[in-house]
Amino acid sequence: MDVFDAVIVGGGSAGLAALMELSKLGIQAVLLESGKPVGSKNVTGGILYSKSYPDGKVYNVEDIYPDFADAPVERRITRYYLNALSGSKVYTIDLTEAHNYRTNFAYSVLMARLNRWFAERAGEEAAKVGGGIVDGVHVRDIVWMDDGARGSRSSIIVTDELEEFGARAIIAADGVNSEVALISGARSKFKPEALYQGVKCIVRLPEDVIDERFDVDGDEGVAHLFAGDISRGHNGGGFLYTNRDTLSVGLVYHLDSLLKSPIEPYQLLNEFLTIPVITNSIVDEVPVPREVDRNLPREEQLRIRFGLSRLLKQYEELRYTYYSKRARLNAIRQGLYSSEEEIKARLDDVRSRLEKEYGVQFTNDYVELEYACKLVPDGKRAMMDKPYRHNILFIGDAAGKGIFVGTRIEGINIGIDDAARAARAVARAKEMNNFSEDYMGRYYAHLVEESPYTDDIRRIDFEYMKIFVKASRNIPTEPFPLFLRLAFMLIQKTTVQELAAKIARMMDQSTLLKIIESNDAYVRIPMEVAERIGIEVKPVAAIRPLSIDERVARMRIREDEVPHIRIRDARSRFIKAMVHLCPTKCYMMEVVGEGAGRGEGVRAKEEGKEGEKGVKAVVSSVILQHEGCIECGTCSLETEWRHTRGEKGVVYEYG
Repeated sequence: MDVFDAVIVGGGSAGLAALMELSKLGIQAVLLESGKPVGSKNVTGGILYSKSYPDGKVYNVEDIYPDFADAPVERRITRYYLNALSGSKVYTIDLTEAHNYRTNFAYSVLMARLNRWFAERAGEEAAKVGGGIVDGVHVRDIVWMDDGARGSRSSIIVTDELEEFGARAIIAADGVNSEVALISGARSKFKPEALYQGVKCIVRLPEDVIDERFDVDGDEGVAHLFAGDISRGHNGGGFLYTNRDTLSVGLVYHLDSLLKSPIEPYQLLNEFLTIPVITNSIVDEVPVPREVDRNLPREEQLRIRFGLSRLLKQYEELRYTYYSKRARLNAIRQGLYSSEEEIKARLDDVRSRLEKEYGVQFTNDYVELEYACKLVPDGKRAMMDKPYRHNILFIGDAAGKGIFVGTRIEGINIGIDDAARAARAVARAKEMNNFSEDYMGRYYAHLVEESPYTDDIRRIDFEYMKIFVKASRNIPTEPFPLFLRLAFMLIQKTTVQELAAKIARMMDQSTLLKIIESNDAYVRIPMEVAERIGIEVKPVAAIRPLSIDERVARMRIREDEVPHIRIRDARSRFIKAMVHLCPTKCYMMEVVGEGAGRGEGVRAKEEGKEGEKGVKAVVSSVILQHEGCIECGTCSLETEWRHTRGEKGVVYEYG
């Protein structure tokens, strides 16, 4: 049986960084990823940070990948804003100084694309020492055997797709719903209060339109956060990040807040998209084809559809070429066009033909490319106290890591830092031939303790909070009620800030978080600010967000006949909430008529409806159809939840 020095489970940014660092340290490692290709199951909001600390070292992405300057990142985020919303009113606070706090650089990224690039680099490095990446493989079980020396335990990796093989060390990078954690007994599943549910869509816009609309140039980009009247009262907020020729638009909410008052995540997203300030950011000119006359001969219908499809594709290619400085120059250099004027003339000609020959109308709407949802661990509540078990080291989301305090949101960079530290712990263990908990595990925990990120997760960084408070100094307080006016006046005084900091340091973290993450902070105060001093924004168009059925129909999901989720108690309150909280409607309520056996009644969306033939519904339970699952893990707590088998399940293009 083959035995590897190290096996990494999970091919996200953290797992790939671990493979890269292990390989550079001369360790033979193999990475196993259930998605195919690597990156196809990865989703982020998202911003990738590089940070510097005066009192400690963090391992940044450019430390792991020396040629990171060539990576397919989107835009360098140079401005950062917080927007308070109430109806159509918005008040914007510039938080760029807070964003730049200890930041070397920050890029908006599309994780599926970026991880494919990471995988190429890490795979090449791993091959040099006999390791590599095997995608399309799901780890089903791990069996441990005592080595008999110094408490070491070697492992046998059991997958759905490969013959069994051995591992001296394992790095678990299999995400917030880590199966390795459950298999090994390292931790239980995260509770709802330790998790966020994030839902997002990728909106397409030409590069030059983004530049003009957001007042940026070239590689520059902006990030907007939103709070207030966007959440139906739930604790959470929204985001909009500029990518190269797309926007990442979405929402993140405390899962426990959603469970108290369940609502469909896609409904929250659609309501967010139709807020005027968001609509005006995403709206574009969209061609709307006319229905083909069904009375025409079938051959004629096919000819029209084919010709229309071909012309629409030409229009899209020409438009996104003309409205992108980079694409225009590349097309001219390649000899496809002689000048910008020729591109514009071709574009106008195709548009005219679409209108005249096919009756296409051009209207203001938006173009949604991809829909996604995932769970995110709140490091303050989820971070593992002991990020190791047997010969396993846990990194990134699998270890419950992430910084989420107000407007400070970081995760990718923390997973990369964990990965570098785990690689060093494995290298030391190999040198001493000791992969035991007491040696390798404790040393890794020591390295994690040394990371400035660990300290940031555990405490409120008052230096960061001071910058946040400073940004609020320009808020005119005269229109506010007395209590808000006094509050703003107080927090803007340096002496009060110092006193507040001293008092806060004497309080425990949970008490502080109740204040910082209260409904007042997320919803009521931002709404009050926007309502009193916000600017009215009128929508330039009325867009039509996609329905969830349309979104799922567009997604690429490789169906698996073997269910990867099984309900434990179909009548529990948590599972009934999944009827609403599942982002792709995999759960539905089944109402059983009086006297009927289980599963014999009628299905209904709500408990208490009348069944067929007037039979009163007295029993309700939930059924699951896993075929549309996008593996977000929202339902994990009370289900037998596993990742899909290799090559099965959702495949993201953008992530």
